[in-house]
Order: sequence, then C-alpha cells, then structure tokens
Amino acid sequence: MSGRSAPAVLPRSLRVWLGPIAALAALVVVVLGVLYADDSKPGTVDARIGAALDGVGPRWRHVALAMDFLGEPVGAATLVVATVAGCLLFRCPRAAVLVVVGVGMTVGTATLLKHLAGRTIHGEHLSYPSGHAAFATALALVVALLATGLLGLGRTAGTSLVLAAALVAGAAMGWAQVALGAHYPTDVLGGWCTALAVIPATAWLVDRTADRLVDRMADAGRR
Repeated sequence: MSGRSAPAVLPRSLRVWLGPIAALAALVVVVLGVLYADDSKPGTVDARIGAALDGVGPRWRHVALAMDFLGEPVGAATLVVATVAGCLLFRCPRAAVLVVVGVGMTVGTATLLKHLAGRTIHGEHLSYPSGHAAFATALALVVALLATGLLGLGRTAGTSLVLAAALVAGAAMGWAQVALGAHYPTDVLGGWCTALAVIPATAWLVDRTADRLVDRMADAGRR
C-alpha cells in the first residue's frame, strides 16, 4: 500500500484554475510593489477609498479593532492553533501542516516584501503589503481547501468556494485596516494577492513532499 489514500491538500481539480490565479496574483504583488516603492503617500485609488471609509462610528471601530486583533500575534496564534486542531480532528494532517507552513510562508513573504518595497504610512511604518490581510486570506484559503477536500467538491464548486473565502476574509480584514488607518487600500490588495500566490504553491509543495515520503517509506517496507 503506497499510503497515498491521505487526501491531498490541493486537489488536482483545483490546480487547473488556482495555478494561473496564483501566477497572476504574484504579478500584481510585484507590479504594485514597484509602483509604490519607497512611497509614503496614498495613490488616487487609495485616497478615494480611504475617504469613503474614513470616520467610522465607535461601534464599527470596535469591530475593526477586533478584526485587527485577529491579525496580531496573540489573536493569529489562537486562530492557527484552533485551525490545526480542526484539521487533526478531521484527520487531515496535510492540511494541518499547510496551516503552519503556508500561513507562516505567507506572513514571512509579506514581511520580506515590506522591506523590499519600502512603502510607509504615517511616516515610519512599513505598509506594503498588508501582513494582516495576507494572514487572514491565507488562513481562509487553507480552511476552504480543507472543506473542498472533505466535501469532495469538483473544479467549479471548489474553486468558487476557495476564491469566495479568500475574498470575504481579505475584504473583512482589509476594511478593518483601512478604517483604522493602518494601511492603504493598495496595501490590502497586495496582502490579499500575496496569500493567493503563496498558499497554492505551498499546498502543492506539501502534497509533493508528503507523497515522496510515503513512497520512500513504502519502498523501505518492501525491502
């Protein structure tokens, strides 16, 4: 027995669409990074969206602060631990690995890009891309991939679920970051695209590595 009965974290049916989407997302990240490199002012789109979201009431500000907390170390760690526990509960070890490795790679990539782009907000805080938006989107993508596998969804339904989850999570966290004045809207877009680029690639790598390990163990068992 090869052991490949363990469910793939990136179903083959989704690779057809998520591969090109990841490549396009990576291109958007690079283009925006070059466009706003070493900048410290909002662009035209940033100014318009920022003005529309400016001045949220106390109640909505509390919601934004709660969302922001989920992207901070304590809140993020809590979400990651809970998601890993859920993956193990459903006996999806590859998904558990993807939560840790994929989300970690996404946040690490966003942090590296911040230093490469050098865009700042409020004079000193590196802002592009948004790490909060990248984290929220990455976690949502992993959960959606897990759900796609567990439900046995096909290419269209699975891809739709994954993209919808990414959009909702990214938009929610992005709104909070812009409303709080922590990021420009284009920072949020960059963070969202960072997750879209990193998670599918990492998921493919997790599956490939796991399959190789299983094959090696099977070969060793036959000897």
